[in-house]
Amino acid sequence: MLLCICKRLVIHSRKRPGSVSSCLTNSFTSETSMSDKKRKATSAAAVGPSAKQQKLVSMKEEKKQRATGWLEELLNQKRSEKKDMKLNKKRLRFLSDTQKIKQGSEGVLYWMLRDHRVQDNWALIHAQRLAIKENLPLHVCVCLVVPESEVSTLRHYSFMMKGLEEVAKKCKRLDIQFHLLHGSAGEVLPGFVSDHSLGAVVTDFSPLREPLQWLEDLTKKLPKDIPLIQVDAHNIVPCWVASPKLEYSARTIRGKITKLLPEFLTEFPPVEKHPYTATRTAKPVDWAETLASLQVDRTVGEPEWAKPGTKAGMAMLESFIDVRLKMFDTKRNDPNAPALSQLSPWIRFGHLSAHRVTLQVQQGGKSTGQPVASFIEELVVRRELTDNFCFYNKKYDSIEGAYEWAQKTLKDHAKDKRPYLYTREQLENAKTHDKLWNGAQYQMVTEGKMHGFLRMYWAKKILEWTSSPEEALSIALYLNDRYELDGQDPNGFVGCMWSICGIHDQGWKERPVFGKIRYMNYQGCLRKFNVAQFEKKYCPKKL
Repeated sequence: MLLCICKRLVIHSRKRPGSVSSCLTNSFTSETSMSDKKRKATSAAAVGPSAKQQKLVSMKEEKKQRATGWLEELLNQKRSEKKDMKLNKKRLRFLSDTQKIKQGSEGVLYWMLRDHRVQDNWALIHAQRLAIKENLPLHVCVCLVVPESEVSTLRHYSFMMKGLEEVAKKCKRLDIQFHLLHGSAGEVLPGFVSDHSLGAVVTDFSPLREPLQWLEDLTKKLPKDIPLIQVDAHNIVPCWVASPKLEYSARTIRGKITKLLPEFLTEFPPVEKHPYTATRTAKPVDWAETLASLQVDRTVGEPEWAKPGTKAGMAMLESFIDVRLKMFDTKRNDPNAPALSQLSPWIRFGHLSAHRVTLQVQQGGKSTGQPVASFIEELVVRRELTDNFCFYNKKYDSIEGAYEWAQKTLKDHAKDKRPYLYTREQLENAKTHDKLWNGAQYQMVTEGKMHGFLRMYWAKKILEWTSSPEEALSIALYLNDRYELDGQDPNGFVGCMWSICGIHDQGWKERPVFGKIRYMNYQGCLRKFNVAQFEKKYCPKKL
């Protein structure tokens, strides 16, 4: 699938209810003071609960309330407070020569490409404000394209379509017309714009090859008096603002992004009920029938753990802030620990805004005293670095897209004897000698996810066990894009390129097969986490 949509906290000794030090302090008291404490407790009970007891009750009530969707209510309030907030014009750029909306038009269109959500979407916010300024109805459309490909699976398209069904329902409640069009933008949008007398087209941003081609085709075929406006609704700092060139590594882009965060990491205004109603309403979509009709590989099914749509994504974000965030800093590299955010599928499909996640995790960390810097590094710096790589490097999925030193070292060691050689089919079916690798592959195939630390080990072993770097990269990308729910995304391309081609990395000690590419092995994993525990869970005997 080609519709383009962070994987990767020391608990301080400060005493909190439930911590070991707190329990010890509360449990062990001197016998000489016990009777006095009993008398004081009896006396206090007679006059009502103490301030400390009241605080504990309050905390329990707050926790109980937070378990029932506290985040959605909080965000509605936050957005309403920013109703009149101006949109930073640096977030958008004109792709057409004309910048003025066509006079006498009957609406504004948002072509929803990558960011499949209503709220927290700068592209839709801009489209609505443009429509309101011109007293026009607002339309949203998605151009559905299903390539004939081994990576076009039910797993991906079901997640996408069910998320879009939620978008359509929200649009209807807001009096925004939602259209599901079949075909690429260049094929279907020029006629749609003309038929509906639309005066401007707004779209979001993807750095990947196919969406860029769709955008180029649309630019050529769209009437010259219709402005085409692109808004980066996926990155906090727009990709073209963060850097005008290909960045070498996280080190070279980190300062550029962090310097701009005070300007761009703001709250969102709401997308509101649209005040101008369209005379031509959108054709209803039979979502179940549409999904059933798609020519996709249905042997790769939907995972149970990840429910599509913004509502489910928000629930996962809530649980991360409430439960897992406190473990992320110290346990994020342990595949056995429930420490990761698990948000990558919702961010990849645009059901959740990484911008929104950053705001809420920062606030959650501040209110609980948990360190969040390591999470923000991965969610913001590393993730936006992947968009930079794919946008400025047209060979982002090829050995030819690697640095010269990496290409040379891989070529120098291309003929080295491999300790094992496996076919794509053997790797896909987890038929190797390595139980840890098999378990990681099995987890990806069955659950649509693989722990971030193991993704690195997994890809590097493919380099070690195949006949050439080119074959290794091809297999790694195929498996990632076919089975990972967050596949076919800049994060996946860069993850495989980092592991196999040394992208955003440096040269290391030279060794067979890998050359100067960073090496990982089974013994290193044993030092990191309980490998046997992971193998027992994910490497069943039937493998």
